[in-house]
Order: sequence, then C-alpha cells, then structure tokens
Amino acid sequence: MTNTAFEDGHSSFTIDHSPGLYLHIPFCKKACTYCDFHFSTSLKAKDRVLDAMRRELEERAMELPTEALGSIYFGGGTPSLIGPERIAAFLEQARRLFAIAPDAEITLEANPDDINTEYLEAWRACGITRLSLGTQSFREDRLRSMGRAHTAEEARRSIDRIAGAGFTSWTIDLIYGLPGMDRDEWDEQLRIALDLGMPHLSAYCLTVEPRTALAHQVRRGEVVPSDDEAQAAQFDLLMERMARAGLVHYEISNFGRAGHFSRHNISYWTGAPYLGIGPSAHSFDGRQRRWNVAHNLRYARGIEAGTPVFESETLTPAQRTNEILLTGLRTMWGVDLDTLPVPIGGTQWGTIERHRSRDELKVEGARLVLTGTGRHFADRIAAELFVDT
Repeated sequence: MTNTAFEDGHSSFTIDHSPGLYLHIPFCKKACTYCDFHFSTSLKAKDRVLDAMRRELEERAMELPTEALGSIYFGGGTPSLIGPERIAAFLEQARRLFAIAPDAEITLEANPDDINTEYLEAWRACGITRLSLGTQSFREDRLRSMGRAHTAEEARRSIDRIAGAGFTSWTIDLIYGLPGMDRDEWDEQLRIALDLGMPHLSAYCLTVEPRTALAHQVRRGEVVPSDDEAQAAQFDLLMERMARAGLVHYEISNFGRAGHFSRHNISYWTGAPYLGIGPSAHSFDGRQRRWNVAHNLRYARGIEAGTPVFESETLTPAQRTNEILLTGLRTMWGVDLDTLPVPIGGTQWGTIERHRSRDELKVEGARLVLTGTGRHFADRIAAELFVDT
C-alpha cells in the first residue's frame, strides 16, 4: 500500500498506509467512572487471557498484508499493568511473524502510577518507541472524582521521567468538559502540560456513556454534566492554546509537533488494514470489519477450543464511503472526494455549499476540510453528507 504526501500550505507530511497491529490488554487497577472500554479489575484470569492472545496472534498473522508493519499499539485497559516481560514476549512474537519497518512506531499505553525507572528502561530495551500516558488531569480532586489510581504528583513526576528516558516520542491524555470545569481551570491544565514539554496531546471532551458509573451518578443527581456552551468554549481555548504553542491540530482530539503525530491512529482514520488481538479488539482488512467478544473468559475459552468468538461484517461501498467521511473530516487533511467508493451527489453538494457559507467547511481542490468553526460539528456535518446505504 502506497503512502500519501500531503501539504496544507504551511507544512508537508506523508500519511503512512502500512498495516498495523493492535493488542488489547483488558486489565485495570481501578474502574474509572467515565470509561466504557472493555476491561476487568480482576487479574485472576490474566495469564490465561494473555496466553490466549499469544495463540490468537499466531493463528491470525496471515490475515495482514505481507508488507512491513508501520505500527504496533498496546492499548486497553492498562498495558503497563502486565509487566515489561509480557510486553517483550509479544514483541518477540510479532518480530517472528511479521516484517516490521525499521522506523515502526511501537506505542504502549501507561498510567502514571506504573511509571518507574526500571519499567522505562525495560520498555525501551524491548522496542517500545512511544508512550501514551493516561494523565487525564493534574488536579487531585478531579482524579479522585474520576476514579483514577494515580495522584496529581504522580502525574507530573511520571512525565518528567518519561521526558528524560530517551523515548522517540510520547503523548498525554487530558479530559475537558468536566462537571463544573471553567475556562480558568482548563487553561491551567493546558499550561501545566505545555510547561512539562509534551510533544503530543490527546484531549477528549467528557461524554456520559451508558452503563458507566458516571451515567449512574448523573441519573441519581449526584453529578451535573457540563453544558454544551461551556464545552465548546473549552474546545476553542484548546485550539487557541495549542496553535500558539506550535502543536498542529491534525485530528479533532489530537495535537502534535512535527514528527510526533500518532501513526497508528492515523492508519485507523485513513483506512489502512490492521489486526486486532485480544478481547473486544477490532480488525479491518479494507472491506471487512471483525471484532472479538468483549468478555475475557469467553474469549479465552474460544481461543483455547479453536472456536474463537467474534462477529464480522463486510462493508458495502456506501458504508465504506460513510466511514471515510466520518473519520476523514475529523482530520486536518479532510476527505479526497475523488477516492470515495460512492461519489457524492447533488444533495450532498447542496450541504457542502451550506456549510461553506457558514465558514464551517472548505473545498481545496478535490478535498473537503473542516474549518476551526466546523470542527465543533464534525460528526454532524459528516452525517449530513452520508450516502444512502
């Protein structure tokens, strides 16, 4: 698969379309109030699940194209919880099964309370090139209310340790739109992160997902969610602060300095093939999506019995077109209309013109690109452009 060179008038970069590998480590110390990802706080089945993941990886390796992997990503859950020796074993297996690009991005998600000199050295030695740190906040009260396992001091100290550990890149996560959060608090959070020298930031607006502790708190009246106006103002401040600091807003929730964009996540947004291993992990081969059961024991039993539990769907050209619109419009390079599986028609062009007149959308050659204003409404604008399925 070829790469795509792109210029935005201010800088140039190449979008890497090489295949990726994702490994979902479904274990956490604590359950965060807002999280709806698949995980377990019980480690009783840890070895059984991880062994099943090794077997699944062995059996499904041929599903990826033969070209070299451009990225490997350990997500979760909390991958830093399982110990460097398990991470090293997965990477040794991947090197045996796949060709891996010499400059491949190999990311490990980690929590601040797991960061220590021994682990940092071990992760680097086994091949991790990038750490994604689940900071979420630098305020003690916020961390407690979110159910995070680390403290504000650990958040700062872990960043100092990572910055000095010699990794090729690293990133932190922060959450805005929290109940009662105002502009000053969010500005303080961004200032701290920038002062700590982060080269990349993933900033997510809090949403109340069903079947989470946060949703239960909202239903009981214990928590009042932030309103849309406050969240929009915080998003504007985020874009302003990152631009002033020289971080490129390359996806709705992601900002990075040159050379620090997430290659693995870009592969998701641009439709590159990837193999997902572990409970709840998703895979995509260019036309078919497949996802494993989101249950640790059912997953392990299925792999052990040779009857893995998963679902799949083959996307129609219209479904693929709508996915490209939904993910592509979230990025700074937008959507190339000439490459859509189903061309957009007259109705969609009327929608495009309406959003252009509102300064929410730009047409640059054959590309549709959201403006700063349009980024507030990315999903809605994409949905209005969907083709009939």
